[in-house]
Amino acid sequence: MTKPKTFFGHPIGLATLFFTEMWERFSYYGMRALLLLFMVAPLDKGGMGFNDKTGGAIYGLYTMFVYLLALPGGWLADKFFGLRKSIFYGGCIIALGHFCLAFPFTETFFIGLFFIVVGTGLLKPNISSMVGELYSADEQVRRDNGFSIFYMGINIGGLIAPLICGYLGQKINWHYGFAAAGIGMVIGLIQYKLTEHTLGNAGLVPAKLSDKLLQGKSDNNIRTGLWIVGALILLFVSLLITRVITINPVILAQASLYIISLCVAIYFIYILVVEKLNRDEKLKVIAISIIFVITAIFYAGYEGQGSSLNLFAERYTNLSLGKAFTMPASWLQAMPSIWIVVCVPLFTVLWVWLAKRKLNPATPVKLVLGLLFMGLGYVVMIGASFVVMRGEQPLPTWLITTYLLHTFGEICLYPIGLSAVTKLSPKHLVGRMMGVFFMALALGNLTSGIFAGEFDRDAVAANPHLLVDLFQLISIVMLIAAFIVLLAYKPLKKLMGDIH
Repeated sequence: MTKPKTFFGHPIGLATLFFTEMWERFSYYGMRALLLLFMVAPLDKGGMGFNDKTGGAIYGLYTMFVYLLALPGGWLADKFFGLRKSIFYGGCIIALGHFCLAFPFTETFFIGLFFIVVGTGLLKPNISSMVGELYSADEQVRRDNGFSIFYMGINIGGLIAPLICGYLGQKINWHYGFAAAGIGMVIGLIQYKLTEHTLGNAGLVPAKLSDKLLQGKSDNNIRTGLWIVGALILLFVSLLITRVITINPVILAQASLYIISLCVAIYFIYILVVEKLNRDEKLKVIAISIIFVITAIFYAGYEGQGSSLNLFAERYTNLSLGKAFTMPASWLQAMPSIWIVVCVPLFTVLWVWLAKRKLNPATPVKLVLGLLFMGLGYVVMIGASFVVMRGEQPLPTWLITTYLLHTFGEICLYPIGLSAVTKLSPKHLVGRMMGVFFMALALGNLTSGIFAGEFDRDAVAANPHLLVDLFQLISIVMLIAAFIVLLAYKPLKKLMGDIH
């Protein structure tokens, strides 16, 4: 009797999902590395000629919607398509979006962004859920290890994408870089369909929209509602493309920031007032709201990698590799993934070592460390900005060091925050609280895009100290936030109750 095939000792279906996610992240990070640089590049250099405020606002709105649409994407998979088909449909839409970006037209650019947002919302949350379905309920440790392998696939994609797409986009033609991202997604889809049989029955139910599924009145109403929403979105996009209506991206981004923040605040109040929670559950929901704020602040700094820090790399950093070659600024976008691959195993060993000695930091302490490392990363950028003020070009080592510190921060904050939310949430609210947690990431992305608009080249030329001021502002916000959380250590621990 032959042994069933495995992938590093795990179900062989994990290989299918590993490579699908790797190529999806290749497409996302490859395009993201170019996106803002392309938008603010002059028309005579093949760019869109947007000013920094407009480009930053569009970048922020795009990355925000990538996270926001994960909520309806997960719901549609659970209610209608099933996980397996949602992954495939989402990948097809993503590829279509990237190929739209490969055409040199403003209209196809915005249509492409729309498709990528929709496709990512459909694929991203559901492929992670599929990984969980490969394991039985009593395989908790094995499942956690499986997710660790899956996480490596994400970062391998994020590592190689800027190198390939960045070179093609910045050295040859912007649209070649976007096309390469689309080709990567197509490769992922091909291997997904060729190896889909390894997934067994995982993600098959509900398999498709069917008459049997939609016999209930409520399902028919939902289906009708989806068609109406889709038609309205299509009409709205058509009116934008034909310029019947126009939108100021900067105003829209700023308004979205306030609206989403207000909606989240109202939702937390609703949970505390309307939901039938006991005192302990209410205290834990308040703790989640605090973690939400901390996460949003952290990612407002972390997501500067693709926006403000990307602009700094392009405009001010010495990118020469010897006399013969100048590397694309987008190549530095590979560094966070490199540091993740290197540092995650080291931190895993560190946490285990500390836990054995009963020295493992509590959740609030790890949140403080996340904010602290983020602030220190931008302190490094203050140093790089002083080099610019002297009329020199700082070496890439400044950015590389910043990305290392930011990676330390993410390892401390993101998995801990994610785990804390799942453990603190009342059982019947886990899904909704997780959705709220990802809205914190959406807010962080939007804020970083808006902030990148302040890094205007002309403004910096007129006031060289502006770079120092901007990076100093982020550092101060992060370090003050870390100090406040540290002061609130005991109250936060009390709110969290038996969760550590």
